[in-house]
Amino acid sequence: MFDWNDMRHFIALAEAGTLAGAARKLHVDHATVARRVAALEHALGEALVDRFARPWRLTESGRDVARVAEGMLAQAHALERAVRSRKTGALARITVSAPPAFASIFLAPHVVQFASRHPEIQLTLLGNQPLLSLSRQESDIVVRLSQPTEPSYVSRRIGSMAYGLYAAHDYINRPPSEWQFIAYHATLDHVPEQVWLLGFADGRHVAFRSNDLTTQLAAVHEKLGIAALPDFLVRADKSVIALPADGGKLWRDIHLVVHADLRRVPAVRIVLDFIAKSVANHFGNGERHAE
Repeated sequence: MFDWNDMRHFIALAEAGTLAGAARKLHVDHATVARRVAALEHALGEALVDRFARPWRLTESGRDVARVAEGMLAQAHALERAVRSRKTGALARITVSAPPAFASIFLAPHVVQFASRHPEIQLTLLGNQPLLSLSRQESDIVVRLSQPTEPSYVSRRIGSMAYGLYAAHDYINRPPSEWQFIAYHATLDHVPEQVWLLGFADGRHVAFRSNDLTTQLAAVHEKLGIAALPDFLVRADKSVIALPADGGKLWRDIHLVVHADLRRVPAVRIVLDFIAKSVANHFGNGERHAE
């Protein structure tokens, strides 16, 4: 019999395509991934990885094992969700994933209040750009600005977040033809706030790119250009000013997402309700306010 932990490391390698990617996914060093995969190969008596290729490639046997292992992993997670869903007590560890700035600037200050009210729940808050998998229990709850399409996910809109175009106070005294812009990486040119920003830029120079909103705000402070930022991030920042933009502000809906198997777990319900109430208190009950 092989060690399931060895298989888990192999699956991560198969998905990531590199040792470094698998190590990041599992929060271990790359030597651990290599050792675990080698142990699995020894247990199965098959070479699963071509180590002479750069980056490593799966052998034909490795691809066959990966396909079967994916199904095994899905069934293992389904079994664990089924067990969790039958627990009636609130004692639990719950992981919440949210966009980085939303997690650190908005949600994190509420954690102290939550912990004092619910000491029986150990809450982990992750700031992640990509949607972590609820099916694989990478997170129990996700907060996102787009509605997921996975049929096993249940989501509800809990509010709407306003974005504005922001610059340092004296930056906008420059001729508009000289304005530069601060944007996400080009791979995110499709997201609504990036489309909005680039439409306003209308071909003018993008001077700096970062997928981290706090880094974008720092670049605004340094007068590198104009950025599309959520209002909550700059509400108390007197060093920046919102530009008037055609059509007013941009709005993004805030969605609270959970796997259907876990939506009735008591601890999950407590966290869902707390996040929804916190968002409603700050952003309103989902309405988009007139400018």
